[in-house]
Amino acid sequence: MKAVCVVCEANVTVPDDCCEGELVICPDCGTELEVVSLEPLTLEEAPQVQEDWGE
Repeated sequence: MKAVCVVCEANVTVPDDCCEGELVICPDCGTELEVVSLEPLTLEEAPQVQEDWGE
């Protein structure tokens, strides 16, 4: 399956057996993208994990 990177608009190949919530990397800009929908195939920039510093 193919989708478009929301950051650089490059074509991103997504595995046929992927599921919602799976992360893929854009081959052009290296952005981590999250599959948010399969029908239609939709990608969004994955949220950045932040340190909680033990809180």
